Amino acid sequence: MRDQRVVRCTYYLESEIDPEQAAAAMAGEQSSGTFVAVPGESPRIRERHAAQVVSVRDLGARSPSLPSRSRPEAVRAAVVVVEFPMENIGTDLATLQTTIAGNLFELGELFACRLQDIELPDEFVAAHPGPAFGIPGTRRLMGGAEGVMIGTIIKPNVGLAEDEFRLVVRELARASVDLIKDDELMTDPAYLPLERRIAVATEEIREAEQITGHPVMYAFNITGDLAGLRRRHDLVVEAGGRCAMLNVPVMGLPALAWLREFSEVPVHGHRAGLAASMRSPALGMSYRVWQQLARLAGADHLHVSGLGSKFYERDEEVAAHVRSLLEPLGKTLSPVPTLSSGQNVSTPAPTFTAVGSTDLLMLAGGGVAAHPDGPAAGVRSLRAAWAAAVDGVPLEVAAHAAAEAGDPALLHAGRTFGGVA
Repeated sequence: MRDQRVVRCTYYLESEIDPEQAAAAMAGEQSSGTFVAVPGESPRIRERHAAQVVSVRDLGARSPSLPSRSRPEAVRAAVVVVEFPMENIGTDLATLQTTIAGNLFELGELFACRLQDIELPDEFVAAHPGPAFGIPGTRRLMGGAEGVMIGTIIKPNVGLAEDEFRLVVRELARASVDLIKDDELMTDPAYLPLERRIAVATEEIREAEQITGHPVMYAFNITGDLAGLRRRHDLVVEAGGRCAMLNVPVMGLPALAWLREFSEVPVHGHRAGLAASMRSPALGMSYRVWQQLARLAGADHLHVSGLGSKFYERDEEVAAHVRSLLEPLGKTLSPVPTLSSGQNVSTPAPTFTAVGSTDLLMLAGGGVAAHPDGPAAGVRSLRAAWAAAVDGVPLEVAAHAAAEAGDPALLHAGRTFGGVA
């Protein structure tokens, strides 16, 4: 009997052949079939294990988006829905990814193949614990942080000697920021090994907390060889660190899931490398799909880019990323949507208007470190900009009101209220 539990996927396809034929070829390739009939593919196997094309919506002719062996002037585009029986996949994330986003991208008859959406069976979702900390646990470790959490990044990204790194952390920690993170490029270099970075940062954070009374979370980048992942995590925990960062697309979802099994601190999920499989609308998978897999694998924070950022996504796409992270997914906690890339005092208002939530972490590198009055003023300016956004107060009005009250941080955040990032 065929498994009634299915993984339902929506794809955008382009092909020279009829869209229904193209969809059938893709479904066969990713389940029980191949490009020629084989003796072992019995009616029983097809009935029980073949992926089924549920619907095909023809979008008409257009120029091909991707190269292939042939070079047609026009192809047929379509949105197709395919169901894969859960029996083929089980509850394994790697098998799921191989099934729904594996060899199908290489099929010569497809001139576009993009996984746009996914619906997972309840049993699959329930088999994965999801984030251990998520939004509530992260806030708790930040001392009950309210509103939008404000974070920053160590700058310069790489190259700091130990004494230089110490001074940067000292200044940022004493600025009462909620989170400091390593850059994705900073892993375990010989000139500033992870073990020393952890020791220095945790020492400076403890001293800063004695002064400010404000808990600071540091996301240490433990990306590296898989064999050493647990050792690097343990270095963070043994030193009293409160967060570990992983470049998820580089390390892979199974590595994230393994880290989730033993991690004693939140996992800050960076998305470095994701755009290689997400940027083209004709290839790869959407953020909506990827975030569900990363969430099930256990990421507590997930980067979403940012509104008004230096990256390629349009603001409406970023807002959709945030909303997708805040949607229910079984009983899993919601990860913290993490805004980054060019964030400054001008971005809270459009962000709040677009997503209507303050369950966010805003990372501002230069927007904090390069504030004309120093990092502490940079943090205050971002908090003030978010308060104004939530209250519906124009930024210029809030800036001048703050200056009249004796704090010009917001007014000085940028010559045109754009800040620096």
